[in-house]
Amino acid sequence: MPPAEVSSAGTPDSEWEAVRHSLGWLLAANCVGVWLAALLLFPRLNEGLGEWTYGRWAPLHLNLHLYGWCSLPLVGWLLRVYRVSSSGARAWSRAVVWGWSLALIFGAGSWLAGEVSGKLFLDWRGMARVLFPLAVLLLWVLLAWAWLTPGPGAGTSRGGRLAGAAGLLLLLAVPWVLFLACDPRSYPPVNHETGGPTGASLLDSTLAVVAILLVLPWGCGRPARSPGRVFGLAAGLLTAEIGLGIALGHGDATHHQPAQIGALACLLPWVFLLPACYARFDWPAPARRWLRACWFWWALLVVGSFTAFLPGVLDRVKFTNALVAHSHLAMAGFISSLNLFLLAVMSGDRGVALGRPWSFSVWQGGVLAQVLVLAAAGWREGVDPAFTFVPGGTRQLVLASRLAAGVLMTLAAVSWWRRCGRASGLARAGLAA
Repeated sequence: MPPAEVSSAGTPDSEWEAVRHSLGWLLAANCVGVWLAALLLFPRLNEGLGEWTYGRWAPLHLNLHLYGWCSLPLVGWLLRVYRVSSSGARAWSRAVVWGWSLALIFGAGSWLAGEVSGKLFLDWRGMARVLFPLAVLLLWVLLAWAWLTPGPGAGTSRGGRLAGAAGLLLLLAVPWVLFLACDPRSYPPVNHETGGPTGASLLDSTLAVVAILLVLPWGCGRPARSPGRVFGLAAGLLTAEIGLGIALGHGDATHHQPAQIGALACLLPWVFLLPACYARFDWPAPARRWLRACWFWWALLVVGSFTAFLPGVLDRVKFTNALVAHSHLAMAGFISSLNLFLLAVMSGDRGVALGRPWSFSVWQGGVLAQVLVLAAAGWREGVDPAFTFVPGGTRQLVLASRLAAGVLMTLAAVSWWRRCGRASGLARAGLAA
């Protein structure tokens, strides 16, 4: 069996393909975001585009971020965990990553054509609803193939093999759940009684993220100190909170009920516990600042979500730009920092995904500006709904600030994408030599 191809950064070729595609989708989604911000500031730009209005571009921006940029680093992590690059399945890893992106391209075309389900982040409909779950299923087949045909150094301990099998069983549910969830009849996109989320639903979605975060370091980090005790505490708390979420149910409970508020308050310990778990591992130097940024945004996200859920606060901001600020805090702040941390780990000591130091500061500053401006606008809209629609000096300043912040973030994405391309060129030159 020939050795797996390796990039110039020491990254197996299968993982490197996921790195390249994820940064490409980050750039594409950011360009769409800049276009949306420009349309808000200069509506006449949409003249001549026919049906390709703001409402057509918005799901494109959201879904390219979620299913492209936010998902492909995890695909790369799975390729590393299952050691695809040294298995009998390695020859098909590039094709599977390309299949993922091609399904997303088809979805982008359907969204621009107005074919959506009407459910936020679950807009797959028609043939796109079949193709993307199929791409996820093909990834599962690749991982299962790699598990069945492990290469040299893959490890054959019984515990590791059982953990891999358990992971495959869980992952097998993902494409089917995704297909069913996109059906508007499966569950309503919003709570029809309150117009907002319940504490139980927020608890469930956040605990799913916590579970992923607790698994990630075992696949890409090297323990520096004994992690057993702190991870045991985290596993116990996670189990108890999952039980709480089941007990609360998922009916039309409002955010005025103490049980719903208490459920969300149970998430606050994770602000400290997750960083303590990751501190038990040794991380490459280029990845550490992204990890620190990740925990900064995580703390703001958890504390901010709890505060926004409180009676009197949610009633004022739930239909405003404050929700957009929350989305930027979660995806552009927390998840993007987490993804760049993962890419830095997978890229080795060269830290290709990080780019120059300025790009880190530009990205973080752009996200912070987006969150602060949108949150302030949302708070204003809560008492003055006309603020969003009626032109005025303050409104135009908010929109211009949002556009400027988006441009800065896109420049950072361009830098990472270009450095990734140069690294790929070096890798090809090295392999040819």
